[in-house]
Amino acid sequence: MILLNRGFMERDDAIVDIEDRGYQFGDGVYELIRVYDGVCFEMEGHVQRLKLSSLKIELALPYPLEDIARNLKQLVEKNGLLNGYIYVQITRGVAQRVHHFPGSVSSVLVAYVQHAERPVEKTKHGIHAILTEDIRWKRCDIKSLNLLPNVLAKQLAKKHGCDEAIMHRGSTVSEGSSTNVYIVERNVIYTHPINNLILNGITRIGVLQMARENGFRVVEEAFTVNELLETDEVFVTSTALEICPVIQIDHTLIGNGKPGLVTRTFQQAFEHRIAFNSGIN
Repeated sequence: MILLNRGFMERDDAIVDIEDRGYQFGDGVYELIRVYDGVCFEMEGHVQRLKLSSLKIELALPYPLEDIARNLKQLVEKNGLLNGYIYVQITRGVAQRVHHFPGSVSSVLVAYVQHAERPVEKTKHGIHAILTEDIRWKRCDIKSLNLLPNVLAKQLAKKHGCDEAIMHRGSTVSEGSSTNVYIVERNVIYTHPINNLILNGITRIGVLQMARENGFRVVEEAFTVNELLETDEVFVTSTALEICPVIQIDHTLIGNGKPGLVTRTFQQAFEHRIAFNSGIN
């Protein structure tokens, strides 16, 4: 079952118009929400960010945010999803193709679920990453449908046998192609500040909260490529990868080439966060 606006239907019955502005212009926003044990993880944060992204591009929600959240939860239930994702996107709608916003058009919401196991091997053993120039536009704070630069970076990583591409503007590290990036130097956590050059990840918000709760100093300050390669630990976060150690970047081993103790501490705290969200504790 999928969700199209307010209605639930079989996927084969869903139709997207060829003049939908999401299809023609990437004129829309999206979210990816993790589901653990049938429970939507950090739902409030995701739908609030969906709303914020919509406001930033002057896109009206098709119906109230609380109804959207309720329908997404029903979508999980109708599909019997235990572990996986909800993908939800909102486009400006269907209109004759013009670059400016059309006068009267109704936004379109589409959502579906996908089964996915947790990335246990990657989070346990760590991943390899490559460095690449950040060629994205300057409104990365908007979770828009315009992901071609991210796709190209991720494809480059795949070609090199890596799981992620860490992007930089000049010598300054911004974020991964689908992750936020952190370095750990003498037990201090550094990560790029929130501005228009990165997306404020929902997992990022949780990690920084957990870091402070566990007594770590957090510095939201940009760091350089050299600092990235010479630091004690590197890890990335996202809805899909959770909290994942990076043990090698290009040909450089990070630390001793194994997941670090600080990263492991955050992973343990994240497990407690999932358990609490699922009502286990």
